[in-house]
Amino acid sequence: MKSTDLSLPYKAAHLPLQARLFVGMLQKLSVGSLTFIDPKGQVAHFGQLGAQPHAELQVRDWRAAGVILRQGDIGFAESYKLGWVDSNDLLAVFTLALRNEDAMERALHGHWWALLAKRIAHLLLRDNNRRGSRRNISAHYDLGNGFYQLWLDPSMSYSAGIFLPEHAGDLEAAQWAKYDRILDQLDAQPGQTVLEVGCGWGGFAERAAQRGLKVHGITLSKEQLAYAQARIARAGLDGLVTLSLTDYRDVAGQFDHIVSIEMIEAVGERWWPSYFAMLARLRKPGGKVVIQAIDIADARFEAYRSGTDFIQQYIFPGGMLPSPERFVQQAQRVGLRVHSEFEFGLDYAETLRQWRLRFEAQLDAVRAEGFDEAFIRLWRMYYLYCEAGFRERRTGVRQWTLG
Repeated sequence: MKSTDLSLPYKAAHLPLQARLFVGMLQKLSVGSLTFIDPKGQVAHFGQLGAQPHAELQVRDWRAAGVILRQGDIGFAESYKLGWVDSNDLLAVFTLALRNEDAMERALHGHWWALLAKRIAHLLLRDNNRRGSRRNISAHYDLGNGFYQLWLDPSMSYSAGIFLPEHAGDLEAAQWAKYDRILDQLDAQPGQTVLEVGCGWGGFAERAAQRGLKVHGITLSKEQLAYAQARIARAGLDGLVTLSLTDYRDVAGQFDHIVSIEMIEAVGERWWPSYFAMLARLRKPGGKVVIQAIDIADARFEAYRSGTDFIQQYIFPGGMLPSPERFVQQAQRVGLRVHSEFEFGLDYAETLRQWRLRFEAQLDAVRAEGFDEAFIRLWRMYYLYCEAGFRERRTGVRQWTLG
């Protein structure tokens, strides 16, 4: 359906070529509706008028049209960062785009040739070898503990919580519930040893030690390590917890159980065999492994792995999501059997929503930490882009129990 406001289609013939192509793409919307505002303030309506989901998108500079058509979500991020595009509800924009994927193909994925350099850089310059892993992790997690304390809950957990009905939306309670479920899956007994691969700010290590477990946590983030060590000391758990700045490939010994919470996303596809081999090598016979992992739908994996997206370019350099099928294949290859899987993607959507609200409430403090408006806009998009992905089931999160 074309615009109900005939002025924009009528004048589209006088727009730059890329602008005409962009408007033509919007005219193909078949699900939901879009209110579109062009740089001159003209308003057009695309899709089925009044249909849900409804979004509003404003283009302030037509240069955004070409960037988005060439580079997809990366181009949208660049345009949003520069203020060339805006919306009063980015979540609705991303939801509308995902539900109209065929019509919005170029806006979502761009042209392969325009993204080739970014894809090569992602594969080569952000490879997760030992040096690359330290660099990639530092780029995201060493932004400063003060920054993360502004919007994470008091548990300082930077992964999906599990919202039980009795939590009534309490994010901190959901984070402790996540740790408790992992510990219950391990069926670990007091005095047993647990290796945590990617210990973050020490939340799981603290919870596990409170149950009498001996935890060795590793990280590549100096900021996280300093915070986690101080946290464990304050809790009086030094005798049960050791934390170190160690690459997962360099861990020696064996442990009764192994836990890794949303760390596999930073491993990189090339290094998945090394990661799973590490799990098999360090797990004592009869022990269990619990991995919490964000994943991409099996049907979308090949397209995803052949390109690069906004998250990999701007938020998590070197990042790569497995699909459930690939995860199982890697586990089975080293002799690990899947005992159970628990999917809770909608809980991640809620986790992200609450992180974003906390972030937005602390913008003055974020600026005081030294972050500019471009950073704020990119992180706002990060929260909303990911939330839309989880709500629309393009991405999921699972706890895998292996043995």
